[in-house]
Amino acid sequence: MTLVDRHSNAVARNRYIPMGAKYNREPHTTRPFYAFPTRASDRPDAGGDEPGRRSLESITGMLDRIGCGYLVLNRERKVIEWNVAAQTTLERQGEAAETASELSIALRRLVANVPAHFLPGSLSWVVIRSAGDRPVILREDGVVAPDGTSIVALLDRENRSGPNPQTLQRMFGLTSAETNLALRLAQGDAPLEIARSWRLSPTTIRSQLASLFAKTETRRQAELVALLGRISVLP
Repeated sequence: MTLVDRHSNAVARNRYIPMGAKYNREPHTTRPFYAFPTRASDRPDAGGDEPGRRSLESITGMLDRIGCGYLVLNRERKVIEWNVAAQTTLERQGEAAETASELSIALRRLVANVPAHFLPGSLSWVVIRSAGDRPVILREDGVVAPDGTSIVALLDRENRSGPNPQTLQRMFGLTSAETNLALRLAQGDAPLEIARSWRLSPTTIRSQLASLFAKTETRRQAELVALLGRISVLP
């Protein structure tokens, strides 16, 4: 998804950041990321393979791959489609999130004290800092959703999605132990903390870390973690 003419008149103190962007409307063919394969929906079957629907699915598929929850809203601002990550995010806020009706109510409560305007055809980001804190709302205008629908992406800053273990092993030839260490490092855990939790010696963890550096052609832990973050969007 290509962004051009991006501009921002962010007001950090108010935590409301309207943003504008135009999108390349070329349909994509990417599939949902392995971590969140399930998509629930109250949307009637649109029928056919119309470009608008494919464009919508390319955006929601992208949100799946990066571990974001999403809600698709109709013109009445009611939820008609969502993914498991959205349910999990809202449940973490103490909301019931099993049905479209519950998700609609949960979203309204989440942004009750924030000037959120989910415009038809727009993509809005709700960045949640922690439970009970007011979210940051970002809106990217442009025709990104068909039929007057809009997309709300939910990003929980406390939820960290990691790379696919099988992808790591195929890309770098990692052992199971090295893969598990890489996943823990990607979550922000320190090597000594990992050693204690696994009841291993620091020397063992340092040896596995050195092997990780060699196989991924990285030299420092920060460089390795940055690489793992980029790989996390791959299926």
